[in-house]
Amino acid sequence: MLEYRSSEGDVMKNLETANRCLNCKNARCVSACPIHTPIPEVILDYKEGRYEQAGKRLFDNNPLSAICSIVCPHEKQCRGNCIRGIKGEPVDFPAIENEISMHYLKHVHFTEKRIHNQRVGIIGGGPAGITIALQLAQKGYPVTIFDAHPRIGGVLRYGIPDFRLPRTILDLLEEKLLELGVKIRPNTLIGPVLTIDRLLEDGYDALFIGTGVWNPRTLNIPGESLGNVHYAIDYLKDPEVYQLGKKVAVIGAGDVAMDAARTASRHGCDVTILYRKGKENISATEAELQGAINDGVKFVFYKIPKACSEEGMIVADCEVVMDSDGHPQSVEKADSDHLFACDSIIIAVSQLPKNNIVRNTTGLETGKNGLLIADEDGKTTRVGVFASGDVVTGAKTVVKAVKYAQHVAGEIEVYLQAKAQ
Repeated sequence: MLEYRSSEGDVMKNLETANRCLNCKNARCVSACPIHTPIPEVILDYKEGRYEQAGKRLFDNNPLSAICSIVCPHEKQCRGNCIRGIKGEPVDFPAIENEISMHYLKHVHFTEKRIHNQRVGIIGGGPAGITIALQLAQKGYPVTIFDAHPRIGGVLRYGIPDFRLPRTILDLLEEKLLELGVKIRPNTLIGPVLTIDRLLEDGYDALFIGTGVWNPRTLNIPGESLGNVHYAIDYLKDPEVYQLGKKVAVIGAGDVAMDAARTASRHGCDVTILYRKGKENISATEAELQGAINDGVKFVFYKIPKACSEEGMIVADCEVVMDSDGHPQSVEKADSDHLFACDSIIIAVSQLPKNNIVRNTTGLETGKNGLLIADEDGKTTRVGVFASGDVVTGAKTVVKAVKYAQHVAGEIEVYLQAKAQ
């Protein structure tokens, strides 16, 4: 896992890496980055000792660059498209980005500048909410973040283990928000008590919803309510309170499944991931998969979950065939049901949004799977209410959430300017 690189040895390693950059005119690494990080310019600043300029360049392009340097699927983006990687080792830009971004967050200081009187409420302090709060606060808008959890960060704090994403980065971002004058209301669930209507009545000129996806998707099989069955998104919030026993089965093979499996393994459990397809079909990033293997997680493939029991997971053998569209589908083998014995079962097969806000608000429409309906500018079906991030698109990467949120922040400003006229 990447962390802030402060030792002389790590800095020297990054400088050696930076010196390998070819400073390509049409850099493939930039094209492959969803937010088009200006990688050659950053590396040049870094090599020539302009650390503050490099950090500002990264922060202005992506305020969550310190986080993206760790959690992005780099093998599919910058590092995986480096021209150096065609015949050798690619330039490890994420390590350089992490060092620069952490140094910048630790040393930059913002000041509050109240230019506008139009108040903005942000519901959900996850990646999208933090991005919009930073952008609008820097432009002089008074901003309040409402978060249902004790600390902001959303899935970054409560869905990604600390060994993969240190909480100190989120603490630094919270510190910058407070410097900009952003108000934070923790442990505040919008919907049941404080409603959208009430916020608008209290003088919020625009609202942004970025509440993420916190309801686990169920397998819809018998036994899911038993005491030894848990959902990964719940487990990852506070693993210390769970008594899983010695042997654990994890159902699913995405990044969340890997995080849950690695966390359980690091808490002393014997962990096996049960997956209905083969290793080649695993949706988790290569880094997450390798991390799970390194942490001792085992894998059993071609198993379809049929029922949960107190003795373990009842599964059926299956094989993978291609459907008419060329997509792999698991086909169960007849009379193959059997027990995979374990003490606890963790289900990690995606998440859906909660409906606290929609249930208590008129004029907000949802589409498939309860996701909020919003156009490409983040405008929902309620005037003055915007949304982006996972609550609109479903679970996506952090960098894509940031990119979408930056655009929506601009649209919120356009709306506020028009409203002020």
